[in-house]
Amino acid sequence: MIGHTVFGRGPAKVIVLHGWFGDSSVFDPMLPALDGDALSMAFLDYRGYGRSRHIAGEYSLAEIARDAVELAGTLGWERFGLLGHSMGGAAALRTAVEAGERVTRILAATPVPASGVPFDAGARQLFESAAEQFDSRQAIIDFSTGNRLSGSWSRRMAELSMAQSDKTAFAAYFRSWSAGGFADKARGLDQPMLVCIGAHDTAITREAMQATYLADYPRCELKTIANSGHYPMQEVPVWFATEIQSFFSEI
Repeated sequence: MIGHTVFGRGPAKVIVLHGWFGDSSVFDPMLPALDGDALSMAFLDYRGYGRSRHIAGEYSLAEIARDAVELAGTLGWERFGLLGHSMGGAAALRTAVEAGERVTRILAATPVPASGVPFDAGARQLFESAAEQFDSRQAIIDFSTGNRLSGSWSRRMAELSMAQSDKTAFAAYFRSWSAGGFADKARGLDQPMLVCIGAHDTAITREAMQATYLADYPRCELKTIANSGHYPMQEVPVWFATEIQSFFSEI
């Protein structure tokens, strides 16, 4: 079974998909602000990450989607919502393509679109080097949070990322999420969808979301988080938990 933990015992079922950096423990700071009587949240670790680090795979968005659907079945969840962060936002879309009407709603936080992310040569080199180089990981974290947060925090995030992800998996997931390639399959998904972006996120911008999520999904809304960059669950955990609680409690 894919590695995971379940928080809560509430009627609203949610599978949580983490980003490229680190495993599902990135969400830990927001857990005290969630109501476990209202929500049941399954925090999945991708193959090569965290509790699933020992599980080999192809390390792709399609594989994450299959594992998420299988986990829902194992938990006995016929219908479920999806919360995806960054790469996990694209994985949530891929899961919705696979699971269809079983998916009730989607919250995508600072998400990668189904079309992938274009990189110029310099940026691609930086991101590809992050599989092996600690400094590249910290530089990407600093950049995506607006170069405004404590270096101690970004260094710790990079350390956790290195410790909790397999380098081969990390590199392969980058190739998968940056390529995207399933926008045509995902276009028209009609679940209620909330996209949250950070005002200080220099990578996932309002313009990028308007050209992808808001253009492709008819029931998608966009909300900007005033005091956050790419990691709202770390930067503003109580605010983010409150948004999650409100959105999924509407199921």
